[in-house]
Formats: sequence, C-alpha cells, structure tokens
Amino acid sequence: MKIVVIGGTGRVGGNVVGRLITQGHDAVPAAPSTGVDTITGKGLADVMAGADVVVDVSNAPAWDDDAVREFFTVSTRNLLAAEHDAGVGHHLAVTIVGADLLPDSGYLRAKVAQEAEIEAGVVPHTILRATQFFEFLPQIVDAGADGKSVRLSTGLMQLVAVDDVAATVAELATAAPVNGRVELGGPEKLGIDAWARRLFAATGDDRTVVSDPHAPYYGTELKAGELTAGDGARIGPTDFDTWFARSDLKSR
Repeated sequence: MKIVVIGGTGRVGGNVVGRLITQGHDAVPAAPSTGVDTITGKGLADVMAGADVVVDVSNAPAWDDDAVREFFTVSTRNLLAAEHDAGVGHHLAVTIVGADLLPDSGYLRAKVAQEAEIEAGVVPHTILRATQFFEFLPQIVDAGADGKSVRLSTGLMQLVAVDDVAATVAELATAAPVNGRVELGGPEKLGIDAWARRLFAATGDDRTVVSDPHAPYYGTELKAGELTAGDGARIGPTDFDTWFARSDLKSR
C-alpha cells in the first residue's frame, strides 16, 4: 500500500513513516524539504500518483490567528483536490480533542476549520482527534513562566505520548476510512498545574507552580475538561514515568 505522509519529516510524521515501512508499506514522507508544498501545490500531483492513502500530520509554520487558519484550510483543500484527481481512497488527518469547545483559541478554531474542509470533501476520511502530547509539556509549562514561578491553569489535560499517536495513525491508515472521528487520549487526567509539578519533580526544576483556574491556555480559559477525551476514546498505554524515562529530558 502506498501511503503519503504529509508532514512526514516531523516528530509525528517521521514516527508514522518508520512504522509503516516496518509493516511493509510504501510510506512516502512529503514536506517542503522533499519538494512537496501543500500551499502552492508544488509536487502534489507527483507524490499522489498511485497513492492509496494520504495521512496529514502537518503543522502550520506560523501561529497567529489568520495565518494558521489560512494554512490549514488552503492546505487541506489542495490536498483533497489532488487526492480526488489521483483516485486516493482515504484521507486521514490528526486534529485536537476539544478543538470545537474552545473557540477563543485561534489555533483551535483553525483545526475546526480543517475538520470542516475534510468533512465537506468527497474523499473518504478518518479524523483522529488526539489530546496534547507529553512531548509538548515543557513548552506548555513555560507558556506560564513568570520569573521563578509558572502560573498555570487547573484545567484537566490528558497527555498522550507521540509514540502512541503514531501507532494509532499507522493502524488507522491501513484500515478502512471511518468517515468520522476517532479520539485518542493518554492514561491519566491531571490539571496542567499538576502536570507541571510532576515534570519539575522529575527534572529538578525549582520554580514554583502557581495554580490559577483563570490562567489562559494558549489564549483560552479551560473550564470543564475540554482537553480530555470523551467516552469510548482509545487510550494510549504510555504513562508519564515511562515517557519521561525514554525522553531527552531524563539526560539533562
């Protein structure tokens, strides 16, 4: 099976490509560095030739509200058009759990717009909504930095390992399209402030974590478990301790 992985040179995409190759598939990483540009359309027709499935795990190069929305909508439209022309039978995209519940976040609004493009298209599809990644935890924590403290939301987050996301993507890519959404979360739900304390204990970071229910999470306030997976979601097996033991952070 030929599977084109848009964003296939990145953190998730590279993992997906490696898994698919190991399984015996013709997995093709596609990114600007490989001559494929989903915004201009450069290289799309060539890479789609003979493809059975297209996996989109790409991310926007800029995150201001207008730019990120334009990236996800234009890129998705171009991908779907090229897939239709090439006779691709399955479009799989990774988006974010709770994106539709947090409209104050421009990035999450853009992911909702991406989903709408896919659902309005004619290419059979699967949308994998994943919770936030363990790998992004240091970045999430540092967004609340204020000198020797970090002020963070008490809102729940259900962190999942990139390895588990990639495994799920590889599984779904080689199955029939569901023409709907699949959710994936990690094994534990904690407040962002509590995740920070766990990370600091593991890394020896001596900053103080200040718990603030009103602290923003990338421009929006969390209130009711928006970033946690719903009933029936798949649960990745990797917990914090296992992830940390395998991470680069352990050696710092």
